[in-house]
Amino acid sequence: MDSGNIGFVLLCAAFVFVMTPGLAMFYGGLVRKKNVVNTMMTSIFIIGIGIVMWVLFGYSLSFAPSGNAFIGDFRWLGLEGVSLTEGYTDDASIPNMVFSAFQMMFAVITPALITGAVAGRMKFKSIFVFTIFWSLIVYYPLAHMVWGQGGLLGADGIGALDFAGGDVVHISSGVSALVLCILLGKRHDYEHSIYRIHNIPKVVLGASLLMFGWFGFNAGSALAADGLAAHAFMTTGVSAAAAMLSWMLCDVIKNKKPTLIGASTGMVAGLVGITPGAGFVPMWAAVIIGLTTSPVCYIMISYGKKKFGFDDALDAFSCHGTGGIWGGLLTGVFSCTAINSSAGNGLVYGEFAQFGAQAAGIGITIVIAVVGTLICYGITRLITGKIRVDLRDELMGLDVSQHGEAAYPSFNGLDN
Repeated sequence: MDSGNIGFVLLCAAFVFVMTPGLAMFYGGLVRKKNVVNTMMTSIFIIGIGIVMWVLFGYSLSFAPSGNAFIGDFRWLGLEGVSLTEGYTDDASIPNMVFSAFQMMFAVITPALITGAVAGRMKFKSIFVFTIFWSLIVYYPLAHMVWGQGGLLGADGIGALDFAGGDVVHISSGVSALVLCILLGKRHDYEHSIYRIHNIPKVVLGASLLMFGWFGFNAGSALAADGLAAHAFMTTGVSAAAAMLSWMLCDVIKNKKPTLIGASTGMVAGLVGITPGAGFVPMWAAVIIGLTTSPVCYIMISYGKKKFGFDDALDAFSCHGTGGIWGGLLTGVFSCTAINSSAGNGLVYGEFAQFGAQAAGIGITIVIAVVGTLICYGITRLITGKIRVDLRDELMGLDVSQHGEAAYPSFNGLDN
């Protein structure tokens, strides 16, 4: 065990934790004033249920070496037997408990990403139940398949690369968000109302906290304070910066003006795009990934939603799903063995196998997310009954109808 690596990964775990409150701020600023409390609550409550589930059975189902390619076994229930002195793998330099703590923060933020797609129209008790079953049916199996020993999609399986959560976090949550918002239906006035962002400074603060945490998200996935962590740290920042610039350019081309919301959203899109390849691609490739991810997500937000007719309220699929798929494919284009020996060379180096593995991994992830979400939706309906709020509650706002609170009880100067 290496005390420097232990301290580094624990610090990165704390960084990743900050991403969930950051997401709550980001989403909360984007919605109408009457839905701020509910929108932020749908991220914050997962800190509670996500951590408890992870300790009781989530880590065991995700990472216990079960001998099968799909899910772990029950040997580490309650973290019993998770070592404080030995690593998850034989060559690890951090204890298994430290690895568990780091991965726990991923399990918290991932289902929170889904909630942005259904903001303003899903009952809180239904989100609560859905999150429990989605973690069980989608997240834990995917974490095992990609990062667990003997997993179907990882190094012991088809060899798909996912450094910090392209498949496990962004594609799974983004695709699930798309399916859920289609099942739930559009907001009642979606076709004929202008939805104003009620608090732009809150959005910027949330995006900034997300980027802060993302450095731990990606660099910490090296699981050691070494050169690979430094490389992942730098590719993360470079991609986010490039994506911010290209989103601003998209705004200027379409609307003749750059926007602060656009710059913040572009930054997040660049972070999503680089996540699967942060520790596998060269620095120059991170620039390309960032520059191209924003236009892809921008097109989906500006044209795709209207073309296909789905109401992804806060662009969970349009940003995380679309950006994750794009970044995962580009990882297969730019991955380089010289940077990380566990990666195959990508298309730009004249080899096709890694790109094929990336495409297969993404395809399997999409299927798991779609089927899993349909199952979770059905189970949630059986338990909670009607999943969508009544029209009266939607008009009133979910802050009052679901929580009996108001974000700004003494100030009415903001649009509903």
